[in-house]
Amino acid sequence: MDRRLFIAAGGGTATMAALAAPAIAQANPEIRWRMPSSFPRNLDVLYGSCERLSRRVAELTDGKFRITPFPAGEIVPALQVLDSVQNGGVECGHTPAIFYFGKDPALAFFTVVPFGMNRRQMAAWMRYGDGLKLANEMFDGYNCIFMNFGCTGTQMGGWFRKEIRNVDDLKGLKFRIAGVAGLVFERLGAVPTQIAPGDIYPSLERGVIDAAEFIGPYDDEKLGLNKIARFYYAPGFWEPSSMGGFIANKQAWAALPQHYKTAIEVSLGEIDTDQNARFDAWNPPALRRLIAGGAQLRSWPREVMVAAWRESHGLYEDLSGRNPNFKKVWENYRAFRNEQYQWFRVAENAYENFAFPMAAQQG
Repeated sequence: MDRRLFIAAGGGTATMAALAAPAIAQANPEIRWRMPSSFPRNLDVLYGSCERLSRRVAELTDGKFRITPFPAGEIVPALQVLDSVQNGGVECGHTPAIFYFGKDPALAFFTVVPFGMNRRQMAAWMRYGDGLKLANEMFDGYNCIFMNFGCTGTQMGGWFRKEIRNVDDLKGLKFRIAGVAGLVFERLGAVPTQIAPGDIYPSLERGVIDAAEFIGPYDDEKLGLNKIARFYYAPGFWEPSSMGGFIANKQAWAALPQHYKTAIEVSLGEIDTDQNARFDAWNPPALRRLIAGGAQLRSWPREVMVAAWRESHGLYEDLSGRNPNFKKVWENYRAFRNEQYQWFRVAENAYENFAFPMAAQQG
């Protein structure tokens, strides 16, 4: 072999490697994001999903892209996550869209509304209906992109110091409840207030509120709400599902390499299934513990449910008349919901109405 050719070939290989290294580095940059959550650290399913997202994104990017989660209040107050992401104070956040109902009531649809869709129906609307498109149209006005971030499933109806036997028992009741549901209960005579999750227990303990709803047995037990109010109501008809939200600053998102964006999307897809599975696995034993500890399980009186249905749909019509965003999303959401309701009556509901009581009878 001609020695000069060998040297030339070797030099070319070295040069190509040298040129490739910066290109690889540019394609896989070291990126660090901060992600405040609206939930405290002790809620290991909700806040734990933030930690899972952080781990999975790091794994999928060989540790080059790291998202550091922060519990509520550590770097951003629980109810100000959207504001911080919007203005670029942080790159992304974990927060339910419904917490920003005051900015625009249409945002509530991307968490939950009273007598809305359950978890599976919401997933269908977000993925194969117009849900995700409409969400991002809304969040574009806040300089953010939005993706769903887990779901709780149907929630419980909250903790009360006194029994609720009829609609009159709601009058004057100071009730911690968020978003659209708060307006529904206001129409029923209650006094709603939105309180960050970490502040619910002290507010209930001090008598600032008379009752509080949060999620379900597993998380409610962690907050210790059963120690203050013993009547535990079901179902949370205003939260047939409750979808979490991942929001990212638009400029920060646009600057990410595509495979980093994909890593977030894949991780959120895994969490969307895993979070609900955790609640479904852990809520039943938690409910047994709560009842053994003195909690009094109650079902909402039909009178209250019927009145709440009427007031909820009356509210939707009122808000639609005043808010074009709400009208646009509600009309799309309602059509999809009603179709889903018809289908679930045929298969899911027919099965459950037979099998669940039979299992309860036989043990």
